[in-house]
Amino acid sequence: MAFSEDELYGEEVLDFVKTAASYCKTLEEADQIKIKDLVDRMHKLLPRLYYTATALPDIDSHYEDLGQKFVTEDDYEHIRNKLLMKLGQYDAFEEVFDNDRVEFEDSVGESISEDLTDIYQDIKDFILLFEIGSNEIMIEALWECRQSFESFWGQKVTNVMRPLHGLRYSDEELEDNTFNKKDNTRINARDTRDWIIQRRQEDYRNE
Repeated sequence: MAFSEDELYGEEVLDFVKTAASYCKTLEEADQIKIKDLVDRMHKLLPRLYYTATALPDIDSHYEDLGQKFVTEDDYEHIRNKLLMKLGQYDAFEEVFDNDRVEFEDSVGESISEDLTDIYQDIKDFILLFEIGSNEIMIEALWECRQSFESFWGQKVTNVMRPLHGLRYSDEELEDNTFNKKDNTRINARDTRDWIIQRRQEDYRNE
């Protein structure tokens, strides 16, 4: 179906873009956030991200696959390791993986940090493409993101909400693994990885 400029800049699209950008920013700054606050933010952001993705208009892609990915394997590991260091002992959880079985005695070890980073990878690529500002690229980015939501990261959102819900409403006092316990100051080296990703975006824009 035709996709108008009004729809491209409509409330549903802009609401998703805003939520996706907030999600990415939170993960990028995870080492600066106490674990209790990080869990609380994710617990609120993920349902919003899922809802706004379902509200995106249905569109057909009339352009060739952009094939442009800004988040590299190194970038992925950088974000995942930030989250893993932050979550520590709370990162691992078990998830039933065979939806066709009547009895669910089989489960597999899962990782909150990995699921959150899987979502981040697709969302961040979308945000950087959308920011380029070309209507054709923005429409294609929306189409790719919606397809990925339906086939991949939407399920990741539903999976990781269960352990996050458990942490959010646990009586246990969550211990922050990246704060110095003596003086409560954050141990954080200056990182420029996000600048590198932005540079890849600029190079793509100028091609």
